[in-house]
Amino acid sequence: MKVLQFICSTGFYGAERWILALAKHLPDHVDSELVVTLEPGTENLKLVEEFKSIGPTHALPMRNKFDMGVISSLAKLIKEQGVDLIHTHGYKSDIIGVLAARKAGIPCVVTPHGFENARDLKLRTFIWAGCQVMRYADAVVPLSRQLLEDVKGFRVADEKIEYIQNGVDLSEVEAVRLTKPETSPFPRKRIGFVGQMISRKNIEDILDCFDTLYHKRQDVELVFVGDGDSRPELERYARSLNSSTAIEFLGFRDDRLQLLRDFDLFVMSSTLEGIPRCLMEACAMETPVAAYDIPGIDQLIQHQETGLLAPLKDKDALLSCWETLLNDDEQAKRLGRNAREFVETHFSAKRMAGEYMTLFDRLLGAR
Repeated sequence: MKVLQFICSTGFYGAERWILALAKHLPDHVDSELVVTLEPGTENLKLVEEFKSIGPTHALPMRNKFDMGVISSLAKLIKEQGVDLIHTHGYKSDIIGVLAARKAGIPCVVTPHGFENARDLKLRTFIWAGCQVMRYADAVVPLSRQLLEDVKGFRVADEKIEYIQNGVDLSEVEAVRLTKPETSPFPRKRIGFVGQMISRKNIEDILDCFDTLYHKRQDVELVFVGDGDSRPELERYARSLNSSTAIEFLGFRDDRLQLLRDFDLFVMSSTLEGIPRCLMEACAMETPVAAYDIPGIDQLIQHQETGLLAPLKDKDALLSCWETLLNDDEQAKRLGRNAREFVETHFSAKRMAGEYMTLFDRLLGAR
């Protein structure tokens, strides 16, 4: 069986790592290949380099961000490579992939990784189109229960919807976790975030909470790992805060797991999520977590069991969660251990890949 993973990638975030975890854990009789679109700024994608150890990679040049002419190029590639099934990730990838699959006569599986509440009208229109085209895929496989409900709202036929719970490659995280020093080498408590800097991550709330905390105590620092469209605006806002000298934007980093390992607290303030991969990695790393209580996050974090949760947009409550975990080492360690055990039991990539394999076999057997 030859399965082609397709993504219009702009960096190395949760969806990219998810593709690697799935392809790595599919059985030996599956030949996994990767195709990405080649756009300005994506010429040297880390995903492509990482995937080469798993299987062949391909790039499709695009004349602009919305070059639909690439549909024919992808259909041609599918036929030339003898691809049996294509698996798409992201709005643009879904539109191109579904249409190319129909043109080439093979099944297409769409995996929604999350739905963006974007402000830009052009992007919102494109997102809407991506959601509509899912109805023409052979299977739509959301990563979380909330995404499952969202997909139903797009009028995807019930028989096309398959729920496979998200998974993470824990072996990579565990190898780093075991290198954690007994005592922190950093003079200040490190509060951190890893992920895309986009509107639904609502990172302004993290900055506001930190600025309030810093007014009370100066033995803390805030570290952001990741990049995205909102980063320039967030950096400008951070410079306006009294705590600005204790805030650092590191951008994309190859050593994100080592940085995550050394956080005293992992924080999120998202307004919309699937099941965040960065959060799964934080749990697997035993890094204590505080976040807003929203669908997707609540599948990983159970309040006072695997982390602490605050009502959405309640910055005072979120800050209180931060302070509890920073001040109570024993509770922080207990919640971190519980979170790792929970993720290992319910969110392994091996289990996830096995369920996808069953789906792939069924789709191809029906042809």
